Amino acid sequence: MQNSSVTALIADPYGTYAQLREAGPVHRITGPDGRPAWLVTRYDDVRRALADPRLSLDKRNATPGNYAGLRLPPALDANLLNMDPPDHTRIRRLVVKAFTPGRVDKLRAPVRRVADELLDAVEAEGRTDLLASYAGPLPITVICDLLGVPQEQRQDFRAWTDALITPDPARPHLAEEAIGSMTGFFTGLIASKRAAPGDDLLSDLIAVRDGDEGEGADRLSEDELSSLAFLILFAGYENTVHLIANSVLALLDHPALMDSLRANPAGLAAAVEEFMRWDGPAPLAIRRFPLENVEIGGVTVPAGETVLLSLASANRDPHHFSEPDRLDPNRDRSGHLALGHGIHYCLGAPLARMETETALAALLERFPGLALDGAREEIARRPSIRARGLISLPVRW
Repeated sequence: MQNSSVTALIADPYGTYAQLREAGPVHRITGPDGRPAWLVTRYDDVRRALADPRLSLDKRNATPGNYAGLRLPPALDANLLNMDPPDHTRIRRLVVKAFTPGRVDKLRAPVRRVADELLDAVEAEGRTDLLASYAGPLPITVICDLLGVPQEQRQDFRAWTDALITPDPARPHLAEEAIGSMTGFFTGLIASKRAAPGDDLLSDLIAVRDGDEGEGADRLSEDELSSLAFLILFAGYENTVHLIANSVLALLDHPALMDSLRANPAGLAAAVEEFMRWDGPAPLAIRRFPLENVEIGGVTVPAGETVLLSLASANRDPHHFSEPDRLDPNRDRSGHLALGHGIHYCLGAPLARMETETALAALLERFPGLALDGAREEIARRPSIRARGLISLPVRW
């Protein structure tokens, strides 16, 4: 598959993935950056590869000339998406307690208050870009509250994230500037939390970093601390904003389902799982590098080369899901891979689920006449194979 097919993956991802699955389980591709990679498309192969310890996330295991992802400074790069055990195990253990279902459920009422406040702000207008006014601000508010980011420091974060996820080829300097700005942001935030700790996750992580808990205790280096804060904020925002917006669009495209969920909000949890399977926010898992020659789907992938595991394709594989292109919250969705699998399963999965359920519940309750504000064909997606997101979502009520 050459660059023309990468373009097809952006324009028609699910149709293109269907063709690739039929043609074979693993494809040698040239990515958008012109570098080679191996694309894995079938469910069974993707699921096995996600949990295969021979496939490393550590970029130091990549051979020269292969795609290695964003080039980040050490203060942002020492995060879980670049780590294998035992470092991955040590750092994940320190933060996983913040995202247990029990703790996340305690945030449900505060998240609903934020959702209601955002809807209050636009209700009288009768129309809005739901991405800009609701799906975007909600997760950034929630994750910033969790980390303890002051209100006045939040406004630039979305622009920095957009510059990294969907870089403008005509203005490559914007991504570099965003990285520099984010590095300074997290360095300053950690310094302020050290000087005046609060009742927040970042202050707790700083206490772990700076504390003396005895020989052998789990500890963070300074780069690991700032990188972990970056990952929580970056991933906590990016994936959830797309999940909320994609879910709303799916409901607008399926009005009978929207009416059913409005009448029976208890069905939202199952619906969100199906939205994740059907049109999840992350088409690809984080890139991996074989530690040795590895056979995937009968294809030998050489050590050090880049492997891309398609979550989007796996979740539409007809050999695992019956009628996979049909949106059906009542189907058997067991084993969907939208949030990964194995030791790298999404850390913030309970939070993303709860935020999306809460956002949809508030929206359906408040605006019974919700509809697209314009033609369906005018809804545009971001030009990316890494993020399945909208540019805008104009609605009216």
